[in-house]
Amino acid sequence: MAARLSFCKSKIRLLSPVFVRSFTTVAASLKRRPPLAAYPERQLPMLCSGPEHLSGFIGLREYHDGRPRGPLWRGKKLIGKEALFVVQGLKRLKHDEEKLDGFVKTHVSRLLKLDMIAVLGELERQEEVSLAIKMFRIIQKQDWYKPDIYLYKDLIIALARARKMDEAMQLWENMKKERLFPDSQTYTEVIRGFLRQGSPADAMNIYEDMKLSPDPPEELPFRILLKGLLPHPLLRNRVKQDFEELFPERHIYDPPEEIFGIR
Repeated sequence: MAARLSFCKSKIRLLSPVFVRSFTTVAASLKRRPPLAAYPERQLPMLCSGPEHLSGFIGLREYHDGRPRGPLWRGKKLIGKEALFVVQGLKRLKHDEEKLDGFVKTHVSRLLKLDMIAVLGELERQEEVSLAIKMFRIIQKQDWYKPDIYLYKDLIIALARARKMDEAMQLWENMKKERLFPDSQTYTEVIRGFLRQGSPADAMNIYEDMKLSPDPPEELPFRILLKGLLPHPLLRNRVKQDFEELFPERHIYDPPEEIFGIR
């Protein structure tokens, strides 16, 4: 015990000169500096910031210009650990229905509201649209669920981009039954999805539905139709006529008819 006490005292005696030397050095450098008013504003940050290992124990604070020192958002910052675990579990078990249903009962159903919505958004982002539909159906069964146009919109757009147009139209009909109506972006992606699939008639049906929308028309869905309907001149002329009436100051490019063999 006596040996331990003597060792501690000797350690304190060895460290004390280092502390005193550092403190006196910083104090002397502060005394030699002129008042802050004598410096231009651009030099103030360098004067106010001291060495990192000294600013803590002498009470100085480093200068901060208001900008973040690191990235504000990182890849998985917006989703919690439980939600990430559920996303990974759903992807791992998606080919085994029995295990997937068991995982849903034990892990998915106990998630909080925000975590469920985060899982849905992450599955859409990773283009796991079949799992996203399953997750959306689970959300609809929750007590807190209320019809939300944004939940429908994001899932319909994800399905249209994945060329799952049958599933997208099922959600489209369910959305309308809940008295929710698509916006211009949703119309655009669904029309684009049908044109990619080679179904111009279905794209025109969505276009006719869009014309009945109370929202003001936008150019993008018209231009996508005008481009996608180039091999179908009769349908394209209908859209072109509506476009010219709604946007008389805008120009439409018409390629030569010979490109598509139209005589």
